[in-house]
Amino acid sequence: MGNTGTGAGVSGDQEQTGRRNGPLRVDAQRNLRHVLSAARDVFGEQGYGAPMEEVARRARVGVGTVYRRFPNKEALVRYIAAEETERLTARAREALAVEDEPWRALEGFVQRSAAAGAGRLLPPELLSATAAAEPEGSAAVRVPQQRGAGTQELLSAVGKLVERTRAAGELRSDVTVADLMLVIATTPPRLEDAGRQSAAETRLLAILLQGLRANGR
Repeated sequence: MGNTGTGAGVSGDQEQTGRRNGPLRVDAQRNLRHVLSAARDVFGEQGYGAPMEEVARRARVGVGTVYRRFPNKEALVRYIAAEETERLTARAREALAVEDEPWRALEGFVQRSAAAGAGRLLPPELLSATAAAEPEGSAAVRVPQQRGAGTQELLSAVGKLVERTRAAGELRSDVTVADLMLVIATTPPRLEDAGRQSAAETRLLAILLQGLRANGR
């Protein structure tokens, strides 16, 4: 899983969370980048239940440095989850721009999202939101108004992908946005051998995607 910085698309609120005391010194900026990169890696591997101490250890800073930037773990989780939501939304919009091959666009979106570890980094409430999917045959998802605007934008973009691919006759008629998000979030058990882990993830994703295709083709 690759390291990341603060992300080009983070919101003003996120920036304020990451920079609580105004402009940062060069060393503080470096520490913040390390903390965010480590948090993404740790949460991507272990989920949001991972302790702040592990984030600090991976970033090679004291845990107090983490808490100076983020007052509590919930604030750090919100920051990373919002970043991931924006990344996934941008990825879905890129897939929508590919107009001539709906299935390949949708498949590529799912593969890139899963490879980036999005399943463990999305907002914890997202899958519960997709659990309110519309009845069979509809790609829409009921997202309560209190959900963040970023989450609604993501689900809307993914919904358009689903609808377009179904209209092309390449997606099963009962597949919903919830199904697509579950596929992205599904990972095999962690294996010690990196090669076996990668092979298991690739194989599982291929099987799940095949199950989404119309007529299993």
